Amino acid sequence: MDPPSTKSWSIHTRKEITVKYEIFNRIGAGAYSDVYKARRRSDSVTVALKEIHDYQSAAREIEALQTLQHCPNVVVLHEYFWREDEDAVLVLEYLHTDLDCLIKEAKKWEKGLSLGEIKRWMMQILSGVDACHRNSIVHRDLKPSNLLISSDGILKLADFGQARILLAPGFVANDNQPPYVQTTPYQATVAGPSHFKHISDVSSEGGVFIEDPGSMVQAARLGESDELRFRPFDDTDKDSNIQDGDTSCLATGTMSYVEEDLLPGTYSYDVDDGEHDCFPPLTSCVGTRWYRAPELLYGSTRYGPEIDLWSLGCIFAEVLRLEPLFPGNADIDQIGRIFSVLGNLSEEVWPGCADLPDYKLMSFGKVDKPIGLEACLSNRSTDEILLVKKLLCYDPASRATAMELLHDKYLNEDPLPVPSSELRIPSKHSSENDDSPDEFHRDLNSDSDFDDFGPTKVSTTDHGFSIQFS
Repeated sequence: MDPPSTKSWSIHTRKEITVKYEIFNRIGAGAYSDVYKARRRSDSVTVALKEIHDYQSAAREIEALQTLQHCPNVVVLHEYFWREDEDAVLVLEYLHTDLDCLIKEAKKWEKGLSLGEIKRWMMQILSGVDACHRNSIVHRDLKPSNLLISSDGILKLADFGQARILLAPGFVANDNQPPYVQTTPYQATVAGPSHFKHISDVSSEGGVFIEDPGSMVQAARLGESDELRFRPFDDTDKDSNIQDGDTSCLATGTMSYVEEDLLPGTYSYDVDDGEHDCFPPLTSCVGTRWYRAPELLYGSTRYGPEIDLWSLGCIFAEVLRLEPLFPGNADIDQIGRIFSVLGNLSEEVWPGCADLPDYKLMSFGKVDKPIGLEACLSNRSTDEILLVKKLLCYDPASRATAMELLHDKYLNEDPLPVPSSELRIPSKHSSENDDSPDEFHRDLNSDSDFDDFGPTKVSTTDHGFSIQFS
């Protein structure tokens, strides 16, 4: 499906942009953004102009990209234009293809991806995610189409419109995990189980500051960490004080077309404040369904970088099998597909899961014989299956970190990862040639997840009601 050819008069009539850039065709669009191919007039370099129509998405993307500006596996933000009463326009490096397109192309190759190619792609993804997590950034929408690829084989994380910097008063980046500095993975220190270190001293303003090269970013104040923190100018937007839990899950800035099948706040919940909690409630309505962690599908508003690690497991499995692992067509179907492979979610496999907001609202039949990841990756080695298993754990605390996986045996034994220059690169971006029947191409006449299923049984419980699917 090609993007509509209509122009965004906002970007085409802004002289401060057109005087510096010659704007060509629109190459992608989402619910809250449009992306254009353009040429920088000063040196004829091709760039991508991303016009973001949602204030909060723009603020988060700019803040995340500035924090990660020195990571080679994160898309480069050259500059941005943003002034009062106008959409933000980000000037990004232009990358002509992505991992989604690579997977589709590889299916046509006689032998698919070689082991050396698979390992190089995985290491680049892990490097980008590790940089995010060491800077306390949770991407929240990792998927193949958000992993862009340059013409020389460098993979870069993109689309940070849903990203969050998770840092509350009393917490700073762990001393052993500094803001990203380019090193080889073998020089880095393996992260411990916690990404944060507690401190007692807080600035007199009540905020915590993280220093990254060339800038200072103020982290959110406790109880206000979902309010907009980044402001490009001194002007205060009276309507910008939006809580994360009230933000539509469609405010992603993605280059894919999306369907507005959910209302803002549909997946947000009131959560009792606990003294042990580091962060205020977030929203569970983030990410793309096929790559969404179980805790999000069950409505969790207390989560961290572990949701990205689940997404990584789904992506790695897709790279290995050249097919999506859990291609659900609704949230209930998504959970069912996960259960069919990994078995039911229970207190036995994840102590505390019964406290998830939606755990008692949905009842699924017992999966006596889950097929297991071995069946889904039947033509892959034991080490490859184990790598995926380390990520696709129900208990978020059990998921391996990106840094730990960079040191994994599989990625550091023969055959070794090939040099990036030897990677085969597809010729097009997935948004330019996308015929996949993913969740964004569903029937627009229905806004119910239940339409894809047969008979349901609804019964009252002590907590409200239960829905059981036959």
